[in-house]
Amino acid sequence: MKSSLVSSPLHDSPIVAGDVRVLSAGLACVTAPNPGVMTGPGTNSYIVGEGELAIIDPGPDLPEHIEALESAIQQLGGTLSTIFVTHTHPDHSPAAKILAEKTGAKLIGQKIEQDGFQDASFTPDQEAEDGHRYSIGDHGVVAIYTPGHVDNHFCYLHEGSGAVITGDHIMEGSTVVIIPPAGNMADYIRSLKHLLDFPIKALAPGHGQLILEPIKEVEALVAHRLKREAKVVEVVSRLKQGSLESLTPPVYDDVDPSLHSVAQYSLWSHLLKLKEEGKVQEMGEQWQWVEG
Repeated sequence: MKSSLVSSPLHDSPIVAGDVRVLSAGLACVTAPNPGVMTGPGTNSYIVGEGELAIIDPGPDLPEHIEALESAIQQLGGTLSTIFVTHTHPDHSPAAKILAEKTGAKLIGQKIEQDGFQDASFTPDQEAEDGHRYSIGDHGVVAIYTPGHVDNHFCYLHEGSGAVITGDHIMEGSTVVIIPPAGNMADYIRSLKHLLDFPIKALAPGHGQLILEPIKEVEALVAHRLKREAKVVEVVSRLKQGSLESLTPPVYDDVDPSLHSVAQYSLWSHLLKLKEEGKVQEMGEQWQWVEG
């Protein structure tokens, strides 16, 4: 079933938590009331289908958001059969268990070893599989394994519109934090490139508005990460060594210092990638340049 994604004015209008924004035939969005530095305007929950419905990323365990999703299902005139989860961070998956208990919907996603950042309540009825096509009535959803932000991350392609629901793989207006050990920068860059293997027409991010130039966005994100990696190489090779704390300011001198504590995680991931490539070595809390 083919459909067209909306653009202006809906695409440019402010995001209002709880509102149902219909993006195309068989694709709607409801945003949770959890805005913040890490979540932007809030977490987007996407509703796929007509008649038979699925939710991709039901979001946080907030009663008002769960009620908004239940209201949206009624408004769209459908029945919830499936809940997909892109990953198990607490702003994306905790509502899954609650909605499943209320509706009997099947949970699809992947668990991951607890690292202090995962939603312990999520247990899938069926593990998501890379490349698998799921039928939601007349609508198809294809799972795309995209590790990087975290190792159990999946994006989901809505075939009818060509929109990829990206979770935290891609955010509108901001770069994604990569937190080792569950996050991996090398995997993240590979996963970005992997999206280009699919016929994508838009990116539907976990936070923010639709991105209607998906190829340009993906290529820009890859270039940005590689440019930051080059900055890491320049700084470490010049200073010869340093801790995460001492290397963050010169590597992220173009980023507000108030965000350096968060940027430090991505720096760590860049350094681990460079370590795998033999360009740096880790000595206690110090990262040293390997002369080659």
